[in-house]
Amino acid sequence: MNRLSWLHAWLMLLPALAMLLAFTHIPTLTTVWHSLFFPERGGAPAEFAGLDNYRMMLDDTVFWQALSNNLWYALGTVPTSIALALAMALWVNSKISGRTALRLAYFTPTMLPMIAVANIWLFFYSPEIGLFNKVLALFGHPGINWLGDSDWALPSLMLMTVWKEAGFFMIFYLAALQSLSRDLYDAAALEGAGRWHTFRRLTWPLLMPTTLFVLVNAILNAFKLVDHLFILTKGGPNNASNLLLYYIYENAFSFFDSNYAATLTVVMLALLILLALLQFGVLERRIHYR
Repeated sequence: MNRLSWLHAWLMLLPALAMLLAFTHIPTLTTVWHSLFFPERGGAPAEFAGLDNYRMMLDDTVFWQALSNNLWYALGTVPTSIALALAMALWVNSKISGRTALRLAYFTPTMLPMIAVANIWLFFYSPEIGLFNKVLALFGHPGINWLGDSDWALPSLMLMTVWKEAGFFMIFYLAALQSLSRDLYDAAALEGAGRWHTFRRLTWPLLMPTTLFVLVNAILNAFKLVDHLFILTKGGPNNASNLLLYYIYENAFSFFDSNYAATLTVVMLALLILLALLQFGVLERRIHYR
């Protein structure tokens, strides 16, 4: 490559690199730097704290509660959303009548704004007039305080998230299914392979690149939920539904402790990087790109 081509290539990359530096790398480094200071108090300048903010975090019971909630939330929503999305994609990809309307019905929750979704489900979960308790009343059940009970608040958020995200992930699986060669399935049919055997030995391995993409996005979504919490529970009751990003939001904008919020952000970023490395390390060897 001559110098002119080399220069042209870097000039083409420059806008993307500038955006990446301005909105990703520089804010990340700034966050790490702020996590090493105590916040300003009474007009006094910020004092260097070293790792004291991280030590304080280790003693913070709310942090551990939010982290535990987030891990359970991810464990409950990610596999369920992916499995449901795949099942829906297989169904609407088959030769059934009205499949276009069915695809639209599955994808509709994805098109709704998050605040609108939270308000819809707030009506569903209302203790006295909510849809779910009205249905339970038909069977003689007194009803459940879905968002006010510590045992039900987090599962209620999980159910809403699965409803919101499964249709979005279905689109990727549907596109992947439609790109698979029919010759492979014709060959499997000639060999006498049944539906389950064809799915397990043919469809599922060929969908692994899509599954990796969906898995990464699902885990990222599980750790960036704020909108729904702000409308539905605000992390309550007694932090039973508090998640890590919402706790960061609380510290930054409710408690005005941006330095501790930066500390929590660094931990969340480290956790997401670790999960991403684990996903790519485990799944990459099982992916067939061709």
